[in-house]
Amino acid sequence: MLRNMVLSAAGAGLVACLAIGVLQFVTTEPLILQAEVFEQAGEPAVHDHAHAGEAAVAEGAHHHDEGAWQPADGLERALYTFLADFLVGVAVSLMLLAAMVLTGDPIDARRGLLWGAAGFVAASLLPSLGLPPELPGAAAADLISRQTWWLATAIASAAGIFALFTARHWGWRVAGLALIVVPHVVGAPQPASHEAAYPAALAGDFVVASIVVSAVLWSLAGFSSGWIYQRLSRGG
Repeated sequence: MLRNMVLSAAGAGLVACLAIGVLQFVTTEPLILQAEVFEQAGEPAVHDHAHAGEAAVAEGAHHHDEGAWQPADGLERALYTFLADFLVGVAVSLMLLAAMVLTGDPIDARRGLLWGAAGFVAASLLPSLGLPPELPGAAAADLISRQTWWLATAIASAAGIFALFTARHWGWRVAGLALIVVPHVVGAPQPASHEAAYPAALAGDFVVASIVVSAVLWSLAGFSSGWIYQRLSRGG
């Protein structure tokens, strides 16, 4: 079983990373490059559009450390992005397979897709309501506070969704709904200012694109890992 899980996760990770790599190339990557131009130029944001947007450091606006290493534009950056996408795809696939094994759910493509969709809602969609994806140059609250809130929200959301769809007693379902709602009642850490170095419309486009990429990642990882695992189990 463990061998099949690892092989399935590796295969699904490769499929997912290829798909989201193409999506990122035509959606999020151009937006990030545009935001970096504004950030490096230090131009004020254009205020005739609306919304904010990811990846800022602790205590204030995100700034690149000029002495910090980062991959060069072009092939090097593409290779590091591919590797990161592959590792994320493998990790997501392993989590989904482990969840299906632990709950005793049969593993196939259909169930993998359903688990992937649930994982997307819990780990990406619901947390993004409080902490939407942000471009470089966005103002942000303390990094540790944001990571803590995101992790707590993802765990609470996952537990809540599981209770809503598996519990038979209405009390557990109510508790599951409460788990989903509570993090948003508490609220995500917010920066002192929402000013950014780029036009607000750029941030809105990035939020939408990032959520679409995440949905494809989780759904494709779940579907592919379930399909591959089922085939390996039959062959073994």
